[in-house]
Amino acid sequence: MAVTLPARQARTTSPRAVALSGGLHPVGVFFLLAGAFLPIMDFFITNVALPSIDASLHASASELELVIAGYGVAYAALLVLAGRLGDRFGRRRLFLGALIGFVVASAACGFAPTVSVLIAARIVQGATAALLVPQVLATFHHTLEHERKARALALYGATSGIAAVVGQLVGGLLVSANIAGASWRPIFLVNVPIGLVVLLVAARIVPNTRSDHPVGIDVPGTILFAATLTALLIPLTEGHSLGWPWWTWAMIALAVVLGVITAVVERRAERSGQIPLLPPSLLKLPSMSRGLLMLFAFSIGFGSFMFVFALTIQDGLHQDALHGGLAILPMAIMFFLGSVFAPRLIGRFGRAALSAGAVIQVAGLVSLIAVVVDRWPNVRLWDMAIPLALSGGGGSMLFAGLFRSVLADVPTHLGGVGSGVLITLQQSGLALGVATLGTLYLVHADHNTPHAFATVESVQAVIIALLAIGAAALPRFTKAAADAPVIEA
Repeated sequence: MAVTLPARQARTTSPRAVALSGGLHPVGVFFLLAGAFLPIMDFFITNVALPSIDASLHASASELELVIAGYGVAYAALLVLAGRLGDRFGRRRLFLGALIGFVVASAACGFAPTVSVLIAARIVQGATAALLVPQVLATFHHTLEHERKARALALYGATSGIAAVVGQLVGGLLVSANIAGASWRPIFLVNVPIGLVVLLVAARIVPNTRSDHPVGIDVPGTILFAATLTALLIPLTEGHSLGWPWWTWAMIALAVVLGVITAVVERRAERSGQIPLLPPSLLKLPSMSRGLLMLFAFSIGFGSFMFVFALTIQDGLHQDALHGGLAILPMAIMFFLGSVFAPRLIGRFGRAALSAGAVIQVAGLVSLIAVVVDRWPNVRLWDMAIPLALSGGGGSMLFAGLFRSVLADVPTHLGGVGSGVLITLQQSGLALGVATLGTLYLVHADHNTPHAFATVESVQAVIIALLAIGAAALPRFTKAAADAPVIEA
């Protein structure tokens, strides 16, 4: 059973003492979130530095794409395996070891003498990020209950969303500052001191948890799943910039075939009494299957928005990367504030809070479209502040509820598996959003940027509107339901 302390006792007892008793102090929650923040931010921070990397290392277009894709593919392909490793060998051990690897890989990126070294270091960075991030959610799932768990999951959602914005903002700031003539290198080196502080503190205040029923590693399932994601994400990441050559479509077709084979192998493994990498019985839980589907759709819209908004500000309105990051600050601030209050609102109003958040987000997107189309090309950054704030505040409520839904019925001893699946679907949705809606924008932006922006964001608004309706299919989130006893499988 999960070991938890009452909220008041957890706050008044020292973080070290709480950790030794198997619990998680609020300070421990903060440092786990800080550890997750760095890898999520690093997925986005490199985008604004590509021109500087090109000028410094004389990289080709395909090599620049690999700087992004190498990290993203390694990150997504290993998340589910990482969750299982944490369940088996200890989540704190995986978290700390992966954080050390991430810091070392970040330093290697910052000092890379050639683009080949940079690509290799980025792949290692992505792999260590994959080992690190699922341990955060799994630790929350194991050590927290009821309102404290809901609040921690909401804060993780806020961290995930804000890291995307901060990545672009900090990346633009550091590249523009050109500290000591280092150009793009500080965007990676900044991880080193922050990571070391998190490492030293987390080693003392994060409890050492693992599954009470650890399972073995599903080698066939792990290989097939990683191959499926790799075959899918490489063409999705690079296809739009390369003009979708034949091999991208061949890889997507291969991904479909591998996905079918993976499903068959995993189903047979579970029927034979084994616990596969992706247990079909776990994925069939209504809360998880419905929540994952809706989170995937949400991530498609969010990924496309971050991509399209940055291009509209920089290429359409001719603002630099720093101003592009500053422009989206209202959304980031409201996303964070909304995530802080989301657990209480969801606990009081249940699924209605998710639907209300989705309606507010749609209102923000529609008003943002109206501002861009009506005032183009004289759109001031301040003109978009209120629509972006509405979108961020409403989206945070929906996002927090979806995270809560996915893990609602997952047994504690499978928390790592559930967390890995959740983050994998989120990551894949981000990539798919850029590949599909991002490509739609690129096709039309050269001829009519505001029309291209309006088209893509209208699609996102429709997605969110459907999620507002679909929230009725999620578990109840009332306080009575949240206070029900947690029963482990």
